[in-house]
Amino acid sequence: MVESQPLFNKVLIANRGEIAVRIARTLREMGIPSVAVYSAADAGAMHVEAADGAFLLGPAAPMQSYLNQERIFEVAREAGVDAIHPGYGFLSENAGFARRCAEEGVTFIGPPAAAIEAMGSKIAARRAAKAAGVPIVPGTEEPLADAEAIAATAAELGYPVAIKAAAGGGGYGMRVANSAEEVAATLEGVRRDAGRAFGDDTVYVEKFFSPAPRHVEIQVLGDRLGNVTHLGERECSLQRRFQKIVEETPSPAVSPELRERMGEAAVALARHIGYQSAGTIECLVMDDGEFFFLEMNTRLQVEHPVTEEVTGVDLVREMVRVAAGLPLSVPEGGIAPRGHAIEARVYAEDPERNFMPSPGEIARLDFPELPNLRIDTGARAGTKVTVYYDPMIAKIIAWGEDREAAIATMREALAGTAVEGVKANIQFLERIFAGDDFAAGRIHTRYVDERLQEIMASA
Repeated sequence: MVESQPLFNKVLIANRGEIAVRIARTLREMGIPSVAVYSAADAGAMHVEAADGAFLLGPAAPMQSYLNQERIFEVAREAGVDAIHPGYGFLSENAGFARRCAEEGVTFIGPPAAAIEAMGSKIAARRAAKAAGVPIVPGTEEPLADAEAIAATAAELGYPVAIKAAAGGGGYGMRVANSAEEVAATLEGVRRDAGRAFGDDTVYVEKFFSPAPRHVEIQVLGDRLGNVTHLGERECSLQRRFQKIVEETPSPAVSPELRERMGEAAVALARHIGYQSAGTIECLVMDDGEFFFLEMNTRLQVEHPVTEEVTGVDLVREMVRVAAGLPLSVPEGGIAPRGHAIEARVYAEDPERNFMPSPGEIARLDFPELPNLRIDTGARAGTKVTVYYDPMIAKIIAWGEDREAAIATMREALAGTAVEGVKANIQFLERIFAGDDFAAGRIHTRYVDERLQEIMASA
């Protein structure tokens, strides 16, 4: 829907792939011109064509392109943009980048830098959640310096424990120690991962629950006028090595009473940190309905389409409106979900070789045209999957009047999807959706890792 007058003169999309294509689509619907940026490896990419203009950032390596702030602001000045949307990943949760936008006189389409910082350190986020009255996973609220201190804390919490990077997120920067004998090696591994990925090897410890809990997140929205609301939950328990594979809403395990409690807690935390824009509160949910705060992602989530499909709310549009100073178009009481939506992530990877990435040129990429099916992608035949970026090819989103109908559409969609030239995880996803456990909602965060051989051997 086009606004009565454009909210911004021109928006730079500081990202690539499917999320850049998706943002460009909403900006065009709102009557706002967009500018794409690209690396040398993405010169012919879909997101370049999706925007109204495009500028080369630099070589393929992210630090020389999509993470190169100096070059991005050079482009912003040259293109004459007055706002930047960071998408997800890259600079989306970089408080310094958000502040630099303000210094450059460019609006950052996302939360305030202070809110990003409040949630950027997982230790600080735990403190904020506790202060807002949100239950947190048992663990430390201070960094731990060495294996001896971690072992002492773990003995109090009880094994297993998760040793986590304070700067981590999205399942990266955490490893599990099952006994005191494993603490030193686990700590070394986490610090190595964290130093490489985040430039910060600070760690803390949390209880790692057994039996495995569910991973359920709440979509929140806040504006500059103090309005905060939520749009229900997303079930994200189907993961492999802590990385999400399938997401859905509503969760088959969340009752109306639990949804209300989790929603109230999420809104309370968002208010506490002065949150504005779209964000997600991630929680662990136990079988008895108890839940604990895990982390907050101060950005748009990869899995945001399922929420859009059941609420009719364009989350990118809400982010743009909030950044322009307008109130949320969503009532504070939220919107009751209509039907059920499921998302499956299609990756260029080889499940038969321990899910190793499968770089190369996509020779064929076809998706079926079905009612209630949405495809978000930044790839097509001729797209090159490189080692520099996440190998996700597309997101398949199926909607149905109920969960069974959504699953049926997803199964049909996967059966009609063709990827050639690179390996893809289509058959693996088909096996997930064909299983009785998924149909019955009997899933948890370690389901795939524990049942992997069984899943791979299924017909």
